[in-house]
Amino acid sequence: MAKKDQTMNPGQMEIELKEDEATGTYSNLVMITHSPSEFILDFIAVMPGVPKAKVVKRMILTPDHAKRLANALNDNVAKYESEHGTISSNNNSKVDMHMYRGPKPEA
Repeated sequence: MAKKDQTMNPGQMEIELKEDEATGTYSNLVMITHSPSEFILDFIAVMPGVPKAKVVKRMILTPDHAKRLANALNDNVAKYESEHGTISSNNNSKVDMHMYRGPKPEA
């Protein structure tokens, strides 16, 4: 049973970050699908020269939570850009998987 922190205000919750999750998980691609009841985010690590990409995390969200996540991410990107400048993006939504597979073999 969790010990209640006496300094917490009503409506606050304690959040635990387990040591094995504290370092995070690297992802450089996310695939998003949805149904009427959920959004599925597959976070993928694509590495140069490796022929197979790996889903490193799968998050399943309710539509309401997905929208709140999108709003929070937009807000944080705006804050980041106001502090550090515009994030450059090539606005290319297509991922060229060939660039991650390394050089083509030649005879």
